[in-house]
This record gives sequence, structure tokens and C-alpha cells, in this order.
Amino acid sequence: MRKNQFVVKHGDEWAVKGANNKRATRVVDTQKQAMSIARNIAINQQSEMRVQDQHGKWRVCNSYGKDTCPPKDKNY
Repeated sequence: MRKNQFVVKHGDEWAVKGANNKRATRVVDTQKQAMSIARNIAINQQSEMRVQDQHGKWRVCNSYGKDTCPPKDKNY
């Protein structure tokens, strides 16, 4: 099952949560650690990873599966 992974602030730490999960998959000290964990899970599940900044705004969104809406600009 493909489940998008989210990196969110969790008190003074960072959590990796699967989409629609009530509990965190992992809670770690740094955002960088959480991003690494979420990226590996998203690659394994061919899903998406989204990362919030410390104020709750989405700052990163990466897709690791088959993108149903790929970018039209091929200059990446």
C-alpha cells in the first residue's frame, strides 16, 4: 500500500508520519534525520514525501513513485 510520508514538528523533535496515521512512525531529534527516514520509506513505497518547516508551512514535496502529473518543463 502506498502511503505518503510527512515530516512534521513534534514538540521539540521531528516526527515521520504516514498519511492518515494517528501515531508517528518515528520521532527523532532533527529534521534532517526525519527527512532521511521519510525519504527511504517513500522510495520503498513509491509514494510522496512532504516536509513542514518549524512553523507548519509545507516547504518540500518529493514524489518517488509514478507521477500522474509530471512537470511539463523538462529542464530539471
